[in-house]
Amino acid sequence: MTVRRDSAVGEQGSDGSGKKVKTVKKAAAAKKTGSRIPGTSGTGSGSGSGESRTALVRRARRINRELAEVYPYAHPELDFENPFQLLVATVLSAQTTDLRVNQTTPALFAKYPTPEDLAAADPQAVEEILRPCGFFRAKTRSVIGLSKALVEDFGGEVPGKLEDLVKLPGVGRKTAFVVLGNAFGRPGITVDTHFQRLVRRWKWTEETEPEKIEAAVAELFPKKDWTDLSHHVIWHGRRICHARKPACGACPIAPLCPSYGEGETDPEKAKKLLKYEKGGFPGQRLNPPQAYLDAGGIPAPPLGAG
Repeated sequence: MTVRRDSAVGEQGSDGSGKKVKTVKKAAAAKKTGSRIPGTSGTGSGSGSGESRTALVRRARRINRELAEVYPYAHPELDFENPFQLLVATVLSAQTTDLRVNQTTPALFAKYPTPEDLAAADPQAVEEILRPCGFFRAKTRSVIGLSKALVEDFGGEVPGKLEDLVKLPGVGRKTAFVVLGNAFGRPGITVDTHFQRLVRRWKWTEETEPEKIEAAVAELFPKKDWTDLSHHVIWHGRRICHARKPACGACPIAPLCPSYGEGETDPEKAKKLLKYEKGGFPGQRLNPPQAYLDAGGIPAPPLGAG
């Protein structure tokens, strides 16, 4: 396997060029001595941290550029072929993994390929299909309800405006921005649990409410970057910067992170915490983009396999 500059796997503890090893060790040394990690302002950023607004913007944008190199193949991790499928899949992803949704939707869309089909479906039949997703009764009501709304109010088509999408049953701003950004190419920031956790760790904002986080982060980046930014942050949260035990020692942006040291800092131990393609494991999509496969990504198994 060719070691890339952007790979968190195999490079953090290598004896090659040592570039990543040095930055991680430098960050570790700074944490032990209490000195400043290069690229940060010592106590972090955000309100009252001492980091200027200009410095915060520069650091935030540099983190995004670094993550774009680490995850050049980042994409929505829900399988879909059209806006309707993405809308339904995103609603189903609440309180479960994208993997479980991707393993469930093939049967759903095979039986109910259009809004008209799903709007007219027998709820009990849909519940049986959606049972693996959890909260299947509530989700059945949502997907049938939004399908009826699409048929009755939008001619069976998914609307491409935020104000229309959020009127649909089960659809909030997060779901709407996923659909707008990935099905219509209209920039939006997706504030899921990973996004919330990471932007606070990076001291981009101290806000805790999703809409306020969205507004605060939006001010740091050009609008054209919002959708890709969301992918980069979410992918990093799922693979390296975990909620309970972040893999700090294998993190390619450690020198830019004011929260470095919250997780495992030993490079070899940190590598064992990496997930999905960064750890050599299958991803969440059964049908991922070719760029992901070319980078060594492995498709997820179908429901019931191995």
